[in-house]
Order: sequence, then structure tokens, then C-alpha cells
Amino acid sequence: MPDYEGQVTEAFPELDYISSESLRNKVIEAWTLALDRGGWRDITDIPYAWNIHDVTNVRHIRGVTRIARESAIEQQEFHGADPDIDVIVAAALLHDVGKCYEYVDFVEDEKLLDPDPRYATEEIPHSLSGYALAHEVGCPLAVQRAIPHFIGEIPTRTLEAELVKSANSASSNAITQSTMGITLQEWVDEYSQT
Repeated sequence: MPDYEGQVTEAFPELDYISSESLRNKVIEAWTLALDRGGWRDITDIPYAWNIHDVTNVRHIRGVTRIARESAIEQQEFHGADPDIDVIVAAALLHDVGKCYEYVDFVEDEKLLDPDPRYATEEIPHSLSGYALAHEVGCPLAVQRAIPHFIGEIPTRTLEAELVKSANSASSNAITQSTMGITLQEWVDEYSQT
């Protein structure tokens, strides 16, 4: 089995932004479970989107995390709001962990070891499987509720959830524009599977 924990800590230096060691470890644990169940050889083999392989999921997640954290700091300093930075960073780092399950059918076989068919499927949207992983490893409810970012299945949209959602849109717009020359909305209209 690959050293998934080592891969996760190397891929995401933004883990250091989480002040709670316990929460940091839960994020690493969720990623380790997802990589193992998805059967991935390497965390950097997971694409940003099923049809965009020029950008990795890691690159996108790092962008979302950085954008969300900087937005939270700006909200604190400029508006006097009090967003929970640990929650934002943890949720941003986990918002696309479900792609470990959803995207196994969209990469070459040599990038995979032995995906577990109980988990590795495109049938469950990655935002929901990411939510389930965060719940399974015991992330706080505030982190869990900030992960589902595409659909309105979470009734309480917190400031932290909105910041993660906004950062995801900002990063996704940048990626689709730079790789395909289209906006995120154009990509969703043309290619979305949900």
C-alpha cells in the first residue's frame, strides 16, 4: 500500500494552517481512507474534473483553501466578522476528497491499484461522499456542513460554508478559463454530470 499519509501531508502544506492538531489529523485520515478505498497509486493522479486532466485535484484544492482562508482573514480584518479559520481550511481541504471515489472510471488503469467497488463509483456525487468521509472520521459538524458545495442539501449555510463555496467557484472559474477558455457556468451547462 502506498504511503497515503505521507502523500497527503506533502501535497497539502496548507494543513499547517489548521491550528487544531486533532482536526488536522482528521483531514489526513479522511484523505487516507479515500485514497485507499478509491485504489489510487498517488494523490496527484486524481484530476480536477472528469474531463480536465491538465490540472490536478490537489492543485484545485490548494487554490480553494488559499482563496477561502484569505477571504476569511479579509472578512475578519475589514468587516469584523469572526469566521472559524480551522473549519474553513479543513472543509476546503476536504471539499473534493470524494473525487477519490467518483473519478476512478475517468483515468487510465495504471493510475489505480484496486478500487473498492463499495466506494469507488461515479454514482455518488463527490460532495456527498466527501461529507460522508468527514462524518466517518469525526470532523466537527461545522466542517461537515461546509463540504457539500454544489447542491442545496444542507439547510444551514454558515459563513464558513459560504466562503468555501465561493472559493471553490473562484478556483473552478480560473481553471476552466485557463484550460478550456470557458467559464465555470459554461462548463456546468455543457459537461456537468449532476
